[in-house]
Amino acid sequence: MINKIAATVAEALAGTPDGATVLIGGFGTAGIPNELIDGLIAQGARDLTLVNNNAGNGDTGLAALLKTGRVRKVICSFPRQADSFVFDALYRSGQIELELVPQGNLAERLRAAGAGIGAFFTPTGYGTELARCPDGSPKETRVINGKSYVLELPIHGDVALIKAERGDRWGNLVYRKAARNFGPVMATAARRTIATVHEIAELGSLDPESIVTPGIHVTRLVKVDRVATQAGGFRSIV
Repeated sequence: MINKIAATVAEALAGTPDGATVLIGGFGTAGIPNELIDGLIAQGARDLTLVNNNAGNGDTGLAALLKTGRVRKVICSFPRQADSFVFDALYRSGQIELELVPQGNLAERLRAAGAGIGAFFTPTGYGTELARCPDGSPKETRVINGKSYVLELPIHGDVALIKAERGDRWGNLVYRKAARNFGPVMATAARRTIATVHEIAELGSLDPESIVTPGIHVTRLVKVDRVATQAGGFRSIV
C-alpha cells in the first residue's frame, strides 16, 4: 500500500545529506514551507546550495537557515530586498556565494530539469554579465533567425521543499492560489520532494482535474497546522 505521509517533519527530512542542492518553493513569503526550513535547520545538513526566488526575508525562514552558516551558495532571482539583511551581510563578508538568475530563466531551468531537457537557448541575459558562468567563463551563445540567444543549463535538486494546500497518501497535491508559484516545477526537478499540506484528503477525493503535482513526483508529505498570529489570524494563509 502506497502511503507517503510522514508522521513528523523530522521523519520527512531524514537523510538529507551534506552538500545537497535544496530547491525551496515560495515567492517572497507566499508559499514558503517554513516548517520544512525549520526542520532542515534542526536536521543539521551543511554545505548546502539553496535555490529559491529570493534570499530570505527578515530573520525567519530562509534567512534563519542562512544565519546558521550551513549554506554555501544561493541561486535566486531577487537576493536583495528591504529586509534581506541576513543575506546581505553574509554576501558582503564573503561568507556565501550567489548565482543570480533572471526569474523566467530560473523557472525554465527548473522545468527543463524535470522534463529531461539537456539545455535551452534564451534571449534573456544576452550581452550582459548574466551571460557568464559562475566561474566567469562565457556561456555559449547562438544567433537563431537573426536573434541572439544564451545557452542555459537545467537546475537539478537533490531535495525539493514545497508547500501545498491538500494532499492524499499517494502524494497528489493541490495548491492554494499564489502559494503554487515554484512548487510544481521544483517537485519535478528534484530527486526527492517533500511537501507540507494543511489537509490530508481521502484517497480519490481530490478532483483529478485539480491535481497540479501528481504523486509520482512526491516522496513524502507531512501535515502541518496553520500558525496563528497575535491578531488571531494566520501567519500565512497561502
